[in-house]
Amino acid sequence: MELAERFLLDALAYLECALGVVCCVLLKLVGSPYGRYALPGSAFGLRAPAAWAVQELPSLALPLLLACTGTGAPAERLNLWPNCILLAMFLVHYAQRTLVFPFLIQGGKPTPLYAFLLAFIFCTYNGYVQSRYLSQYAVNADDWLSDPRFLTGSALWLIGMLINIHSDHVLRNLRKPGETGYKIPRGGLFEYISAANYFGEVVEWCGYALASWSIQGWAFAVFTSCVLFTRAQQHHKYVRKHVRHF
Repeated sequence: MELAERFLLDALAYLECALGVVCCVLLKLVGSPYGRYALPGSAFGLRAPAAWAVQELPSLALPLLLACTGTGAPAERLNLWPNCILLAMFLVHYAQRTLVFPFLIQGGKPTPLYAFLLAFIFCTYNGYVQSRYLSQYAVNADDWLSDPRFLTGSALWLIGMLINIHSDHVLRNLRKPGETGYKIPRGGLFEYISAANYFGEVVEWCGYALASWSIQGWAFAVFTSCVLFTRAQQHHKYVRKHVRHF
């Protein structure tokens, strides 16, 4: 049973890598269908705060559930400090995205139902892969905490998360009350990168992957990089086309 599930977790991780590449190709062809880029006819949507909270919830709830339950001894690998820290990295991100970020959103375009469902499915899929692997199968001795890959990856994870949170703060405060129209974000990495928020998230999950040094961690980093790279590229083209003197 355990061998079969371990094989399944590896297979799902490789599939996640492949899906990332497929999504990258598709999004380059049709664009990222969200926000101002939503597909025509997608009038029905969910309010942005509610959509964010619910669509990301599986990546918070599943790890907590799987850490307390499971076949055999519940979460037997969580007696290893590296596994606990890696799972905490994952949980901290999604706690912020589920319990904090939605309450900071003011307005925002509705999230199309199809985009919400795709995000919910991915968070369920990836939440299971990451949390089940770390809680039941990853074997990381305590000396992994001093390994250069873990130390470097943990630092990159923290830096990327802080960049992502700060960039979201800049985007939320672009306009004064009553202002409309597009404004160029200023401050932080927006001085150098048009999609600093996406850049931060890619750095964050690449750091997590390096610290975990597993196919499951790298699958998440590959998928995130593929999807967010195409979104960032599309956004940069939009800025170059519609805003002067960028």
